[in-house]
Amino acid sequence: MKIIHKISQIREIIKDLNSSIGLVPTMGALHKGHASLIKKSVEDNDFTIVSVFVNPVQFGINEDFDKYPRTLQKDAQLCEKLGADVVFAPSVDEMYQDTKELTLVCPPYSAINKLCGKSRPGHFDGVATVVSKLFNITKCTRAYFGQKDAQQLFIIKKMVKDLNFDVEIVPCPIVREDDGLALSSRNSYLDENARKDALKLSAALKYSKELWQKGIRDKQTLCDSALKILGGLDVDYVEIVNPDTFEDWQENDKNALMLIAAKIPPVNTRLIDNMEL
Repeated sequence: MKIIHKISQIREIIKDLNSSIGLVPTMGALHKGHASLIKKSVEDNDFTIVSVFVNPVQFGINEDFDKYPRTLQKDAQLCEKLGADVVFAPSVDEMYQDTKELTLVCPPYSAINKLCGKSRPGHFDGVATVVSKLFNITKCTRAYFGQKDAQQLFIIKKMVKDLNFDVEIVPCPIVREDDGLALSSRNSYLDENARKDALKLSAALKYSKELWQKGIRDKQTLCDSALKILGGLDVDYVEIVNPDTFEDWQENDKNALMLIAAKIPPVNTRLIDNMEL
């Protein structure tokens, strides 16, 4: 397996490949959730590229870009163990010659002016831009994304459709710890007490699902029940959407997806989670 830092090197490697290419875009600090994406790509494709790039364009002011965990050597060892062919780990300067005058890919306002996009303005412009660049650089056949970032996955699927990218998007299930905590690179910020508080997210989702299975369909009741369990956290949102459209869930919608974002005190680590009801 090779660790590549230059776009020109990636292009040199793939130009003669007459085979399927899987891309797993990550920001590093890889965990079992990322591992599941890499395994899936290796199973599905002849050649797998794992990108490791902490993308500054998707971080807002006072967010954790500078302290975001960076563990490239450890990440590369995991990628090699799982059968990846290349780790693409470019510098910021390699990916963006000028972030101040950058051409951005801007998803529809209806998709980004809610949930994580509402509290993180510009975030999804940054995500769509870097993912578009990675698609163009790697010429991937398929790209793998976790369902924990449900809004991101919806936006990327729409971008691929709207902009005619010749890429198959492969959603992969959320991977959880035995106690229910959804895996996240930001979990490394949590001390023992904060980690216990973080379990409230999955507990709230699980309880809401139980209420749903009992026939409760009142949106306010479901959200209020979740908020009670989330007591003590700095809750950004608890919302229920139609997973096919990401519009607010209506009673005649067959499927419903509950999403939660909250900051965990005292470290104020922002975590997200979701579950189909």
